[in-house]
Amino acid sequence: MSSASAELAENLARVRERIELAASRVGRRAEEITLVAVSKTHSPRKIQELYAAGVRHFGENRVQERESKLAHLAGLEATWHMIGHLQKNKAARAAALFDSIDSVDSAALAEKLSRARTDFNEKVTESTEERNAKKESEPLAKRNRLRVLIEVKLDPEPAKSGAAGEDVMRLVEAILHMPQLDLRGLMGVPPYFDNPEEARPPFRHLRELRDAVRARLGPEILPVLSMGMSHDVEIAIDEGATEVRIGTALFGARERA
Repeated sequence: MSSASAELAENLARVRERIELAASRVGRRAEEITLVAVSKTHSPRKIQELYAAGVRHFGENRVQERESKLAHLAGLEATWHMIGHLQKNKAARAAALFDSIDSVDSAALAEKLSRARTDFNEKVTESTEERNAKKESEPLAKRNRLRVLIEVKLDPEPAKSGAAGEDVMRLVEAILHMPQLDLRGLMGVPPYFDNPEEARPPFRHLRELRDAVRARLGPEILPVLSMGMSHDVEIAIDEGATEVRIGTALFGARERA
């Protein structure tokens, strides 16, 4: 094992220990919490090494970066999350590149993703029929609905993205009527605080928004709460996170701008 691989393995072990300790403090199991490795700006080599160490979920912020890494990561049976702000004019590319769009913040974007996923599934079907006619057996992408999360704005800065809290219920109801989307939960990014404890109110707000939707639409809806990063993951788990997005604590400092 190279020194770089060993360092990544050590980082992963420390992150998993943090998740396990945080979960146990509030009577939860670490297995309930999905670790999404935020691989933006990091090399395919590092992603491959974390995959070899057992990580199966990776998050990218930009469509272009995911595209640039495709050829190097073709053999990885990983789940790819789009976690950055997604422009509507890139919805079609994102719907074909990612397994989950975790940053849906409007009905207009959701509609574009649903239509794009329909087109993608039709192309997969056509490819399958062609390959069956040729009796080729190599596995192909499966036709399925696109998993999505609604990003809720937790940071008051104007430049930060996300749906307003008061719009969440309407957005949930709209997406539930879009046949190609599988709405699974909410995602949020609070402001950065030097003291992680200060992130507790935004995390709690996100959970309370989810609970309000459940009170109206049923207890089984929106099982996913994606919140918490390297510096505040313990507080997020304390407040109910089911997915945490970890970058620096796993990969180290960003490799490029």
